[in-house]
Amino acid sequence: MKINQSNKNIKKQSENRPHFEHKKKQSSVHSEHKSLTKRQTSSSSNTKIEGEKLQKVLARAGQGSRREIEAMIAENRVSVDGKIATLGDRIDVRSSVKVRIDGRIINLQQAQKEMCRVLMYYKPEGELCTRSDPEGRATVFDRLPRLNGARWIAVGRLDINTSGLLLFTTDGELANRLMHPSREVEREYSVRVFGQVDDVMLARLRKGVQLEDGPANFKEIKFIGGVGINQWYDVTLMEGRNREVRRLWESQGIQVSRLIRIRYGNIKLMKGLPRGGWEEMDLEKVNYLRELVGLPPETESKLDVTKPRRRPKSGQIRKAVKRYSELGKRYKK
Repeated sequence: MKINQSNKNIKKQSENRPHFEHKKKQSSVHSEHKSLTKRQTSSSSNTKIEGEKLQKVLARAGQGSRREIEAMIAENRVSVDGKIATLGDRIDVRSSVKVRIDGRIINLQQAQKEMCRVLMYYKPEGELCTRSDPEGRATVFDRLPRLNGARWIAVGRLDINTSGLLLFTTDGELANRLMHPSREVEREYSVRVFGQVDDVMLARLRKGVQLEDGPANFKEIKFIGGVGINQWYDVTLMEGRNREVRRLWESQGIQVSRLIRIRYGNIKLMKGLPRGGWEEMDLEKVNYLRELVGLPPETESKLDVTKPRRRPKSGQIRKAVKRYSELGKRYKK
């Protein structure tokens, strides 16, 4: 009886084995299908996020800095293929996508093959760092050369009572990086102060003082000259907060009577360039700025690098500035 029972058990196990193997095979197929579906879903999600961020593409196309374009997107002024764009949208500049700002279609060819250009401008006092002014006052953009398919973007700002070096570029990404505090690009100013300055005060300004928007300090302060309580100093900052140089001196009870920016990074205000005059930078200086903020070098320039560059005479620039000023006055009347 025991032998018969054992035979029955062996027979039962052999009958059930194909069923288990079939279930195992089904489970394996199901797992493979699930894995394939997961890969397809992952691939599909990757396809959706292909391309570059919209604000980055438009900045490269010369439509403003990334910060300016982000504000335009937030204000629902930008559309992609007829749909209102949102922050975080990505586009492929090589596709037939149509992007509009305020209903105006944007030529994205500039974003595909961009030539980075940089201007040095000597901002005079009394000009605003804005594209247009409701009161009709002069702006820093009034005298700049005109562009097709791009526009000049100011690298930072100088207040209406500050003169000196102001950079403009056609590359919004370059402008954005140069302005970002994390890059710590040096700015140097010549400042005439009114008041009694002593060593203790200078030590505090170097060490740092608390302003309403956080601590600030001068990296370097050099005495240049002056008589009595009117003295000139060259000061260096690592950021460009609003009216920071003036506010630092005012924190010590000292008034600033004159302020001129003379350097940005290692780009110095060109000698002989009159107020209101501009000069386009050569490829070497453009690539210095790009390397400074981690961007690849530019390979093209509007300037003819095969010919020795002639420095324009300051008298010619002054005449051009005067002519533009007179035309501007007539236009605003």
